Amino acid sequence: MNVYRYNLFTKMIILLVVMLVPIIILYTYSNQTTTHVLRQELNQSNMNQLSFFQNQVNTNIELLSSWPNLLIHDPDVVSFNDMYLQNGYLNLDSINLVKRIQSKLAIQESSSNWRAHLSIYSPSLKRLVTDSDAASVDPSSASRDFRSGWQVTRVPDTLSSAPAQFVFSWTSISPYNASVDSADISTVIKVEFDSGNIQDMLDKFKSDGRRDPFYYNPGLGTIYNRSADHRLTDALITAMHEQPLKEIESRTVNVNGQSYMVNAVRSEVTGWYMIDYIPLNDILQPIQDSNRLFYLSVIILLLMSFIAAYLLYAQVQVPMRQLIVGFTRLKQEDYSVRITPRGRNEFAYLSDRFNSMVSQIQTLFEHVYLEKIHVREARLKQLQSQINPHFFYNCFSFITSMAKLNNQQAVIAMSQNLSQYYRYTTRQERDLVPLAEEMDFVSNYLAIQQMRMARLNYNIELQEALQSVLIPPLMIQPLVENAVIHGIERYSSAGQIRISGYRDGEQWVLSVEDDGKGMEPEPMQQLQASLQEPLGEEMGCGLWNVHQRMQLRFGEGAGVTLSASPLGGLQVTLRWQSEPVDITS
Repeated sequence: MNVYRYNLFTKMIILLVVMLVPIIILYTYSNQTTTHVLRQELNQSNMNQLSFFQNQVNTNIELLSSWPNLLIHDPDVVSFNDMYLQNGYLNLDSINLVKRIQSKLAIQESSSNWRAHLSIYSPSLKRLVTDSDAASVDPSSASRDFRSGWQVTRVPDTLSSAPAQFVFSWTSISPYNASVDSADISTVIKVEFDSGNIQDMLDKFKSDGRRDPFYYNPGLGTIYNRSADHRLTDALITAMHEQPLKEIESRTVNVNGQSYMVNAVRSEVTGWYMIDYIPLNDILQPIQDSNRLFYLSVIILLLMSFIAAYLLYAQVQVPMRQLIVGFTRLKQEDYSVRITPRGRNEFAYLSDRFNSMVSQIQTLFEHVYLEKIHVREARLKQLQSQINPHFFYNCFSFITSMAKLNNQQAVIAMSQNLSQYYRYTTRQERDLVPLAEEMDFVSNYLAIQQMRMARLNYNIELQEALQSVLIPPLMIQPLVENAVIHGIERYSSAGQIRISGYRDGEQWVLSVEDDGKGMEPEPMQQLQASLQEPLGEEMGCGLWNVHQRMQLRFGEGAGVTLSASPLGGLQVTLRWQSEPVDITS
């Protein structure tokens, strides 16, 4: 029914959805925007810190690389090599000079926070001077380390399974225009430090407890902080090699089903990458907690909304639907409808008032219907009483005619038949009689008419089952009488009457035919239509009474039908249901 299409319950549900959906959409959009901004800001912050850390490393390395350049111009260093060339051997002044050089090396090494070592090598002297020693060195082995710029050497730890260490070294040659393998080299100054210094800085950078930085060179290896997860770090490096590393970049890497935000900055001085990674779960955990809290709130709100919707459905929609169904059935004239009140609310009050109203309407209609039944019964009695005088008039007219003709036998026969007829009608207290009794009465009537008209012949053909069918009394005789009077008496060539009865589906059919002149189609249609109208003065009451009584007793589907007879005259057919309609129901 369209009445339920946009009812109150549907509108309330749509309102709840319209209220909740924009909130969820706006929160999701806000959450995504917040997450995006947070990641950008965190990336920028991490990149700034990594760049600062990388600058600190570069500053220290550049500071160490400046030491050889400073010392190579030191007067003592220059005097040390010149003195040997002039004298050819070491004297006390030379020894003191070496001591001063060693002191300067020690002072230079202590000037930095990094653990670094300086050494001065003189090819002509064939000696290597450090802050604690001055030893002779084979020139061939020393020349192998003569490489300009920073050099990195991997030193594996053979005593444990710890990762390998790296040694960084810087060499300065005097004079500057001398080649590495030239015999013109006068002095070589070398500074070196191990990767432990970088590890110290990585540990300091990791001090906040969430970071896990490392130093990485694709061609050499990795410098881990001392508490690093080596397996995870190696897995991240392997995943990062899927795409080339840029100078500065930030990317998300998935390892073992978990996402990590990785930041990398390359050093222009050493070519190593400073890399740091943070699990995204650690970053997004507060947002995820907020999301869970929000979605939990939404679920609770939905549950409360469903409960409110259920209460609305149970307390409003169901009673409203019951009232609508009740009024619909009431419109269909079903006055037995009742509504069961639920709870104690306004709708329960309306249900009680509805039941009271329908009960009063039903009582009123029952009274009106009983009055209508009484009227129909009175009308039926009146129609039935109208048949009797009509037949008596014809009988008395016949007796009078026979008496004038001194036909005593006919008068006696008519008197006997009239007495039987009178006995049948006066003792008829039943509303319905078997068709067999009615046909005996009709046979008696035809016998009387046959005495009056010798040319009258009649034939009665009824199915056996039709004999016990109940019909109102005096229902067939008026039809036979009309056939005799209008079909036989007016035409001297007519004299045949046939009565037949049979069952047609759910109906009984009984026809009375004559071989008279019959009726034209138009007058026949007018007569058929007049049977449904009130009785007029110009129309006989016999056929009209039969039709009205049939409809009153058996319903609108019953009644009289006029048609042309195969015998040549008129055929009057009665149709009625197998069972009579109970006019009291």
